[in-house]
Amino acid sequence: MKQIPMTVRGAELLREELDFLKNTRRPEIIKAIAEAREHGDLKENAEYHAAREQHGFCEGRIQEIEGKLANSQIIDVTKIPNNGKVIFGATVVLLNVNTEEEVTYRIVGDDEANIKEGLISINSPIARGLVGKEVDDTVNIITPGGTVEFEIIGVDYL
Repeated sequence: MKQIPMTVRGAELLREELDFLKNTRRPEIIKAIAEAREHGDLKENAEYHAAREQHGFCEGRIQEIEGKLANSQIIDVTKIPNNGKVIFGATVVLLNVNTEEEVTYRIVGDDEANIKEGLISINSPIARGLVGKEVDDTVNIITPGGTVEFEIIGVDYL
């Protein structure tokens, strides 16, 4: 099985979700199933079927998270000396050469990606175009709107 790169924060968030599912959500669902059973005939008991369905989703998500954590390679970018190169976990400040607009992205694992928060997946076209480059390099990134030229103006390992 291929190891999945993950930031320390991404692993923490998955562990928090796993803890919630196992220690809060699962007991709630089990209680709901028990209460629905007390209502009698299970064939026509919508509450029972809904609770069973929620139980299946919850157990599936628990297995998914446990699998991801078991196969993850947690990378703590703060422990790596900053040589100015763009790597997994780095925060990159880019200048759009055409519009003079600055954008900041942090390169993270697939599960952590959230473009609204400036978190881009290591597998995204932008991240693939940036990895290995350094400050003052110019990169052309193919976006849905066409090719955009960026200058790397900052690389931080936060």
